[in-house]
Amino acid sequence: MKIIHCADLHLDSQLTTHLAPKKAQARRAELLANFSRLVEYAWNNKVAAIIIAGDLFDTPIISATARNLVLDNIKKYSQIQFYYLTGNHENDCLTTTLTELPENLHLFSNEWENYYLNPDSNWPIAISGVDLNDPRFQPPLQVPNLSANNFNLVVLHGQISEYGQLTSNENIILKDLVNQKIDYLALGHLHQFQTGKLPPRGIYCYSGCLEGRGFDELGQHGFVELNIDEKNHRWQYQFVPFAQRELYEIKVEITGCQTTSAVLEKIKLELKHQKVPTTALLKIILLGQVSLSSEHDLVQLQNNLKNTYYLVKLVDRSTSQVDYANFTNDISLKGEFVRLLQDDSTLNEQQRAAIIKCGLQALNGEDF
Repeated sequence: MKIIHCADLHLDSQLTTHLAPKKAQARRAELLANFSRLVEYAWNNKVAAIIIAGDLFDTPIISATARNLVLDNIKKYSQIQFYYLTGNHENDCLTTTLTELPENLHLFSNEWENYYLNPDSNWPIAISGVDLNDPRFQPPLQVPNLSANNFNLVVLHGQISEYGQLTSNENIILKDLVNQKIDYLALGHLHQFQTGKLPPRGIYCYSGCLEGRGFDELGQHGFVELNIDEKNHRWQYQFVPFAQRELYEIKVEITGCQTTSAVLEKIKLELKHQKVPTTALLKIILLGQVSLSSEHDLVQLQNNLKNTYYLVKLVDRSTSQVDYANFTNDISLKGEFVRLLQDDSTLNEQQRAAIIKCGLQALNGEDF
């Protein structure tokens, strides 16, 4: 039997931090379409259940479009069982307008809920969970008595801690879950895939988000697929990359570059070297030391790249290198300006060089 574990889809996220309004709208539509793609994947691959471990939506108030798309997919694929735990970004926004839930949609509350995916099987799959983010939840977290004869899948949404130093409800003390006969702890909240051991017989797993939204969510994203052999009491899991677009942070060394064209060539070579797809959202960080006479126009660089990649954000962390010897005997206003700043002990070299570059550009009548 196959089960998908996903989390942190954050549907209906505004996405306006990095994207212009029209592109943000299009990107929101892509994220919604990803849910449909996920369910279609499950159907095509004979997946029996989809576990959503929190933050299906980004806010407590969602659009009718987002709500209807999710519910329509759940109803359409009625043979797939959906187990939905709300996270810290949402509440019961999916179900508040419904008088009757789809029969294949199963929810968790502030008290432990227990479901059986195949109760008559040789190895029953028990799915248990509790909503730690529900204000009615009363800590501490106490796992109910699980049968050693089941495959025990527990669903939680929160931040795990090794040492029990975290106090809010959504924080999960790992030691409280050891020796509880858990085979697979399906977690949501962290947006990168990661796993760890949960003695004596299980693992915990963050599936990560289905699609990255910001540059703190670099790399591959997707879901986890479990394959459970009920007859032989064996199981395995794999991470399945599923994102339509990935986010990249690319560092480009521009030391020695004198012109915008030279910097652009360096950027293109680095993007080619790292095999960045044109569908990517890119953050390019310029590094290195450049001379005062060099120029690299970020607007021009952006214009040269924006039609090739979905999104390009440029960050200039290069520093100017000042050769003070060139100004020692300069009797012009420029020379006096540089020597004055050279003797200013309140500035570090990076600040001094930046001010000198701006000042010289101003004296030359250039924009800066």
